[in-house]
Amino acid sequence: MASDGPSPLRFFELREDLHGKFDTQFRKTEPVNTGDAPRCAACGEVIGLRTWLPPYRGDLEVYGEGLGDFVEASGYDFLLSERMAKAFRAEGLTGLTGFHPVEAGRVRRKRKGLKFSAVPRYVVVSPCFGRGAVDDARSRIRRTAPIACPECRCTGLDSIHGYTLEDGTWQGEDVFRPRGCQGSVVVSPRFAEFVTQHGFMNVKLIPTEEFVWDPLDLGPPGPRS
Repeated sequence: MASDGPSPLRFFELREDLHGKFDTQFRKTEPVNTGDAPRCAACGEVIGLRTWLPPYRGDLEVYGEGLGDFVEASGYDFLLSERMAKAFRAEGLTGLTGFHPVEAGRVRRKRKGLKFSAVPRYVVVSPCFGRGAVDDARSRIRRTAPIACPECRCTGLDSIHGYTLEDGTWQGEDVFRPRGCQGSVVVSPRFAEFVTQHGFMNVKLIPTEEFVWDPLDLGPPGPRS
């Protein structure tokens, strides 16, 4: 049987592997300085949280068997181990900015008997706001208001039960925040392969069409009228 064309790219929601073998958490310590929140270039509306400014410091909490390579910080920032950051740059992946050294203070072992010989160095990075846009017609998303700005497509969300990117909007970033769902971090198939090949720890990749976020327990939205 002839193929109907190339298979669509599969994108992934990037999350830490909570309760996994290398579950690692980060807590900022004072002083915590912040800058302005990002705004849409077209409509001027705020499209994200305030940016984290130096000094970049905090404590690590280890709940698993060792320290992870990927650690969520807060807002739109996360930490990469020096090993993961060097590999990201060496292999030419795109979409992350910053790469500022983090001053890790205390390391709290949350499991009895947990021992490890060394604490990796970390850097803080921020994913870019990409051009890839959520395709509402092919996604299962509850919005709090209709989309008003065709550029940022930013509205509040009540729930997500899988989403897809609009064809032709992605411009090749390997890590990015999509238009219409800026609270998510999406990664490319190349990034997913990068994680698998290097065996980076505390990384969870969920296909976007399978990702569920439903804090109010509303359940999947019904069929469109």
